[in-house]
Order: sequence, then structure tokens, then C-alpha cells
Amino acid sequence: MNPILEETIQCPYCGEHFSILIDTSVLPQEYIEDCQVCCRPIVFHVTADLEGSISINVYREDESF
Repeated sequence: MNPILEETIQCPYCGEHFSILIDTSVLPQEYIEDCQVCCRPIVFHVTADLEGSISINVYREDESF
């Protein structure tokens, strides 16, 4: 399995869709990456379930969860 996964996400600020590369070799992980369109900080939560399915959730930096 390739540890690099290409996914399309939607910015929680501006709503634009763009492609990102996710390194799935270390899970779970959380990191911040700026939107490629509006440059606002997006919080990424990347996890895997017991079957190995990858889940990518994106949030605004000011959202609490």
C-alpha cells in the first residue's frame, strides 16, 4: 500500500475544492495546512479504522471539537 494518498477536500472557509497529498504512514495524525485558495489555516484529522479505511476530516482553526 502506498503511504501517500491524494484526496480532494473542501475548504471549510471558502468552500473551494482542491487536491492534497496525505502521508498515511503514521496514523492517527493532526496537522494544519493553509487553503490553496484563500490561505486560511485548515486543521486536518487523519485516522484509520480497524479495517484500514482512511478518514480525513477538515475543520476551521477556530472550531472546537
